[in-house]
Amino acid sequence: LGYLWAFLPPIVGTCTFVLLNQSGILNVGNLPLPYPAYVMIGTLLWQVFADAINSPIKTITSAKSMLAKINFPREAILVSGMLEVLFNFLIRLFLLAGIFIYYGIAPPITAPLALAGVVAIFCLGFMIGILLTPLGILYTDIGQALTMVLSFWMLFTPVVYSPPTSGILDGLTLINPVSPLIVTTRDWLAIGTAGNPLPAVIVFLVTLILLFAG
Repeated sequence: LGYLWAFLPPIVGTCTFVLLNQSGILNVGNLPLPYPAYVMIGTLLWQVFADAINSPIKTITSAKSMLAKINFPREAILVSGMLEVLFNFLIRLFLLAGIFIYYGIAPPITAPLALAGVVAIFCLGFMIGILLTPLGILYTDIGQALTMVLSFWMLFTPVVYSPPTSGILDGLTLINPVSPLIVTTRDWLAIGTAGNPLPAVIVFLVTLILLFAG
């Protein structure tokens, strides 16, 4: 299917949650956007995070034989993974543009700020991926378990529903570092306002410190 794999995950994910919402199984609360657009934007942002986490383990594992035989800057392997994540995101922008056009969503003046949010989401995922890479090289179970963990992690992140204000899910959202990044980036991209961007800024700064310190 080639490049279609860049589109299939967000499309399938969006269709699944839209069906659950329309059937009344999933109650997402009041949203400032049409639900399919809300889910698609959140899913695309989440996919950046998921791709960034998987990128270091995937690229290093696939290049293990080359690393043992050829002397070259090892950072090039990580950079190639970063560029692959970026390329997939750029392809998905066409899907995002189609959603905006179909639902008549006019990008607000804050839309350029969403680029900083995407960078923050990518950096957080990439940092976690780098931390897991040494274990992922030694134990292939890490890479396999990561897919399962990300599936559960997404359910505790306001990707397909509005941020909760009470209950256990509210507490899980507060300690989830991805939540403020996705919520703020989506608000900047399609709504024009962000309730409180400070948590997203703090997460981004801490991520940069840890990323460069490593």
